[in-house]
Amino acid sequence: MDSAALAEAGPRPAYPFAAIVGQEAMRRALLVAAVDPAVGGVLVFGDRGTGKSTAVRALAALLPPMRAVAGCPYACDPVEAAAMCQACAARRGQGLAVRTVPVPVVDLPLGATEDRVVGALDIGRALGAGEKAFEPGLLARANRGFLYIDEVNLLEDHLVDLLLDVAASGVNTVEREGLSLRHPARFVLVGSGNPEEGELRPQLLDRFGLAVTVTTPTDLPTRIAIVRRRDAYERDPAAFAAEWAGEEARLSGQILAARAHLPEVAVPDAILEAAARLCLALGTDGLRGELTLMRTARALASLDGAATVTLDHLREVAPSALGHRLRRNPLDEAGSEARIARALAEVVG
Repeated sequence: MDSAALAEAGPRPAYPFAAIVGQEAMRRALLVAAVDPAVGGVLVFGDRGTGKSTAVRALAALLPPMRAVAGCPYACDPVEAAAMCQACAARRGQGLAVRTVPVPVVDLPLGATEDRVVGALDIGRALGAGEKAFEPGLLARANRGFLYIDEVNLLEDHLVDLLLDVAASGVNTVEREGLSLRHPARFVLVGSGNPEEGELRPQLLDRFGLAVTVTTPTDLPTRIAIVRRRDAYERDPAAFAAEWAGEEARLSGQILAARAHLPEVAVPDAILEAAARLCLALGTDGLRGELTLMRTARALASLDGAATVTLDHLREVAPSALGHRLRRNPLDEAGSEARIARALAEVVG
């Protein structure tokens, strides 16, 4: 196809999320994070070529659009005043123009400079004209959306420290030559990587609500289905996307319905007690394990259309919510999933 034909055809559609074969834990974790960002993000570790990046980028097409202040570089929520930037907050009393925009899914490349990530202040313009000229960075673009880091375990330490600060506060502060600017930076952090290339720093690992491990499929039918679908996509991306458009629309509608239903989902005291007992049995540090376990189970129940969180929901999400929070036990060589399964059998039955 020549350049004119490529331009006319437009950008190549992403591989459909609905067409991903297998990898149920990864798919479930990403859908849960799309329903309830308070879960705290998703880490996907595993073999190369298992669809990690494909799944994250495919999620963007499923996310229902959001309402944002027109012209705001941070896509501020026109309703939530506490999370607005200074400019939107100042104009709020005069009425804000609103538009509908896609939820951002922003890639943070490993080689990105700090200025590209946090944004840059134009010192010359500030000194000469007395204006705070700011070039927004990746954190500004990711506000109210998803920030994706491929090979997250290879991220430079100074960027890890920066992300930890922003993820904890929801605010990005840029300071240069005595000038300072703050803007909202709330995002769902999604990372992927290959464990053979190094481990993640414990402080950053703890910031991910869910962590899943993906492996290369070993059964023949699954491998054949993956190859067949990927080949069909590569040969004609537009036709393949059109073939899966109906299923994609169904999933998008399911996410939208689950978000609306989420506040109505009940979490019985018996479920909270089971979650606390499970974390005690596993020796997880702090209470973040219980909180994540409860929120994840509730989001999954909402996706299922259930009115109440059940023990089945708790069992289903426990490995991804707790597996990366377990202390290493030199006397227990079992993997995290085996330890969680054993604790579930003892605590829940």
